[in-house]
Amino acid sequence: MISEKLIKGQLLIAEPSIIGDLSFNRSVILLADHDKDGSVGFIINKPLKYTINDLLPEINASFKIYNGGPVEQDNLYFIHNIPELIPNSIEISNGIYWGGDFESTKALINNGKINKNNIRFFLGYTGWEENQLEMEMMSNSWIIAPNSYKNKIIGKSSAHFWKEQILELGGDYMIWSNAPENPYLN
Repeated sequence: MISEKLIKGQLLIAEPSIIGDLSFNRSVILLADHDKDGSVGFIINKPLKYTINDLLPEINASFKIYNGGPVEQDNLYFIHNIPELIPNSIEISNGIYWGGDFESTKALINNGKINKNNIRFFLGYTGWEENQLEMEMMSNSWIIAPNSYKNKIIGKSSAHFWKEQILELGGDYMIWSNAPENPYLN
C-alpha cells in the first residue's frame, strides 16, 4: 500500500524515471527522521566494495558497508535492531534504531555478540532541507511505502531490493522491473 504522508521508518522507493543520478537511481531509502526542519535517510540497497574491517581494522568482522547517500560520505553511520545492547540508540520505528555508543558497538562486534542481521553500516546519508522532500514527492521522484520488513530489513538482501519493491507495487511499475538501469543503453 502506497502512503502519501511522510513518517520516519517508511521506505522511499526511487521512481523508475530517476535515471542518471548515481546516488538515487534504483535506490530504496529508509527514512530515519522526518520533521518540519527536514529529513534524513539511508540508502539501504547500495553496498560498497568495503567491509567494516577495511575501514576500521580494529573491528574483526566483514560486515558490508553501504552507500548511505551523498551527504557526509566521510562519516560512518549505522542502524541496528539491538537497543538493549547498544546504549544511547535513537529509535526510528518498528524496532529499528539509529546510532548509539560506538565503543560499545565495536566491542560487541569483536566479541561476536552482533551479527550482520543486527547491524548495517553506511558511509554518508541522504538529507533533505525543510520542505525539500515534500517538493520531490510532488515532482514524483519517490514512492512512499511502509516498511513491512520491520527490523528484519537490516539483514535483507540488497542486490535486487529495488526490483522486489517495484514488483510489489504492481500495475504500471511492473514493466520497469526488468528494464536496464540506463534505458538509453538498451
